[in-house]
Amino acid sequence: MKQYMLPAVLLSIFEIVAVTLCITKDNLFYLFNFSYIGISISLGVFLFIRKYKYARRIVQLLVGLYMLIYLGLICRENMQIEGFWYYLFSGVFEAATIHYAVAKIFGPLLFGRGWCGYACWTAMVLDFLPYKTSKEPRRNLEWIRYITFSASLVFVSALFLYKVTNLEHIMFFAFIAGNIIYYGIGIGLAFALKDNRAFCKYICPVTVFLKPMSYFSLIRIKCDKEKCVSCGKCKQVCPMDVDITDNSRKRKNGTECILCMECVKNCPKGAL
Repeated sequence: MKQYMLPAVLLSIFEIVAVTLCITKDNLFYLFNFSYIGISISLGVFLFIRKYKYARRIVQLLVGLYMLIYLGLICRENMQIEGFWYYLFSGVFEAATIHYAVAKIFGPLLFGRGWCGYACWTAMVLDFLPYKTSKEPRRNLEWIRYITFSASLVFVSALFLYKVTNLEHIMFFAFIAGNIIYYGIGIGLAFALKDNRAFCKYICPVTVFLKPMSYFSLIRIKCDKEKCVSCGKCKQVCPMDVDITDNSRKRKNGTECILCMECVKNCPKGAL
């Protein structure tokens, strides 16, 4: 039963968050929201342990479509970074601010960039494209993410500074427009650079939050040096170009690991 401890622990953590927010915010939505996400992620980890091939894809669809369609389009919540700035500047600890705090600011201290591998609705689509791993050397384009991060901050700041009315409607349409732009750029980059995750590596503004916290992540993939035969298979299948054989926190592209487990599944010696 030891192998099922991880999904049980993850589910417990999400349930604690769900119950705590439900009580403190006096809103049943949080009980449903975080319970649903916790059950989905725990199910995926359980299926992975059972060696089901599409375990991660199931979680991506369950969580990604829920956040994109239900929370975003039906509930009209901007769950992108602009929504975070909007609620933050409004002084409201709701929706996107809670989501970012749990999934992208403090959560990565526990599970690193697991969000990117299991819940991101942009990556959910990009992972279906044909270039599962990079076909070309990694490019020095990571500075672009800081431009998109700053642009989102400036955009929302300007709305508040100029006291624009109907902000909720603007944020909803910004959510729709933002997703169209992200998908367009993400798919275009994937084909241009032959890399499904090019958008995640170079453009995504959310990684500005994720990367620093992921450095201290408790849940990490480690290499058993006694079993490793240095075949290089793990590096070949990693979509984020992480040197997973290096157990130090300073390993190459270490804060890029999305816990997709491709290296674990493909290691011929079970060293990961």
